[in-house]
Amino acid sequence: MKKIKVLIVDDSALIRSVLKEILNSSDLIEVVGTANDPIIARDKIKQLQPDVLTLDIEMPKMDGITFLKNLMRLRPMPVVMISTLTQKGATVTFDSLAIGAVDFIAKPRLDQEHAIEEIKQEIIDKVITASKANLHSFKPKELKPTKPIKTVAAIKGVSDKIICIGASTGGTEAIKEVLMNLPPQMPPIIITQHIPAAFSASFADRLDRNCQLNVLEAEDGMKVSPGFVYLAPGGVHMTIHGNPHNCFIKLHDSEKVNRHRPAVEVMFDSVYEVFRNKAVAIMLTGMGADGAKAQKRLHDKGVFSIIQDENTSVVWGMPGSVHELAAFDQMLALDQIAPFLLMKLSSI
Repeated sequence: MKKIKVLIVDDSALIRSVLKEILNSSDLIEVVGTANDPIIARDKIKQLQPDVLTLDIEMPKMDGITFLKNLMRLRPMPVVMISTLTQKGATVTFDSLAIGAVDFIAKPRLDQEHAIEEIKQEIIDKVITASKANLHSFKPKELKPTKPIKTVAAIKGVSDKIICIGASTGGTEAIKEVLMNLPPQMPPIIITQHIPAAFSASFADRLDRNCQLNVLEAEDGMKVSPGFVYLAPGGVHMTIHGNPHNCFIKLHDSEKVNRHRPAVEVMFDSVYEVFRNKAVAIMLTGMGADGAKAQKRLHDKGVFSIIQDENTSVVWGMPGSVHELAAFDQMLALDQIAPFLLMKLSSI
């Protein structure tokens, strides 16, 4: 079987060495080269023809974002960003995903051997997934926020409904696309996106600035209200409890489910007890199968189920798994999900 050829671009010799060792430990991957700055990387891409690039965000001579913009314009290819888990790192990482990077991984902490072991498989999995990513699904978007003035009002007829969304790889842009095309008068929306704890607040803020709905990073005990979107914080599971007119969020750090925390499966499984078939479950682009079985359980109980189609998904793992289980009522291109949802809500 042909191995996935990877080029590592990072100004730290130690990081290059660690990433090379991790990736070469997989039988499916071969690191064909490394580069300590984008100028050298540009020549090595032509020479080595890698299948995937890992790219550090902060480098000399040319920063990772500038290099990524040029790369996506001249030679689009799967890129996995190497990000620092900081506020600044979050902002630049989300910018890179908007430009066309497939995914990101946290820069390994070299002072803690166990920390490297913990993320080793994640790094390998994300590079393998990136090699299969659907780059044609990506459409470059402006990075500037476009949010109009918010209006929050009592929303007649939707207070007893809820929308729940699950996503992973490619999900940060897919979620933004859906939310930007929804009006402020909506049922509450709860979202689980696989994301590090250090990034979820920044992601919620980014969504809030780019859509008419009010987007919050969820907090334990927070009341769920129409016109608001609640994003599960990284590192904890999110569930909902109560009844449709007095619903609240619980956060807990119990064991990972499907290797994730937050897990889409945990969130989906909490929805039916509160909202019954007044819920809508949506699965967007993502690696793996987290949430698929829970979405089937919801679908089997009469909850309307939507999945993103393969053509517009960066990775069709999660929605594809729902498709395999025949646990969906509607499969839609990403830009069709918001308008369909608005039409469908009136009949639920």
